[in-house]
Amino acid sequence: MTNERRVLVHPDVEGLIAAVAARFLTKLTDLMDEYRDVNVVLTGGTAGGQGVQHAIATSPMRGAIDWSRVHFWWGDERFLPAGHEDRNETQAHEALLDHIPVPPQNVHPFPDSDAVPDIEEAARVYAAELAAHADPALRLTVPRFDITFLGVGPDGHIASLFPEHDVRVDDDRLVIADRNSPKPPPERLSLTLPVINSSQRIWMVLSGAEKASALGLALAGASPIEVPAAGAQGRRRTVFFVDQEAAQDVPQNLIASSY
Repeated sequence: MTNERRVLVHPDVEGLIAAVAARFLTKLTDLMDEYRDVNVVLTGGTAGGQGVQHAIATSPMRGAIDWSRVHFWWGDERFLPAGHEDRNETQAHEALLDHIPVPPQNVHPFPDSDAVPDIEEAARVYAAELAAHADPALRLTVPRFDITFLGVGPDGHIASLFPEHDVRVDDDRLVIADRNSPKPPPERLSLTLPVINSSQRIWMVLSGAEKASALGLALAGASPIEVPAAGAQGRRRTVFFVDQEAAQDVPQNLIASSY
């Protein structure tokens, strides 16, 4: 098994989104030749979340995918009522899930605050859902996440794991509940870094000059406590998909020519 880390740079955010969506659909086809079912972890945010999801939903390539064999999960969620516009789940339905024939039982959102009012219990419920779909062949306590999408904040946060926060990124639980997030809303649920790093492939999508510093620190090997994105490492591959503005501080020798 290889474990590669690379940076792919695109001229602008529109090209970035289109390229990630096309790469995802191509990789999904390859994975279906290898596995009966494929597990994908979605993220929130503008480019790597709604942008890529909308591009997937509107791509002519989507018709070649047997969506009944794809399971969707989330890396984190805002603990809000069902259907709230700020929930990553709501945004993913609007951008992608409502436009593809994926069975409802293949969609695995974090509990909303209507269904499970206590956030700690909501974390336990999602941990149990993960464990119920664990892949024993890989000795995992969670599903075999084939592709995990992550956005990266200007501060270097991924999912709802924030720098130097009292909820530690290296927590050994499957799911953490945060009642005091430094980014609103204050109540959030998140996969932990060990669970994220159990993914076969981690795809981080960054755009804009405000992400350049976080990308540079992540590539320089900063502490995951200080820059959570630096600690994200897929078992097979870790890819930073970025636009030219986000890549302004990346040395040329770190930029790959292809996936």
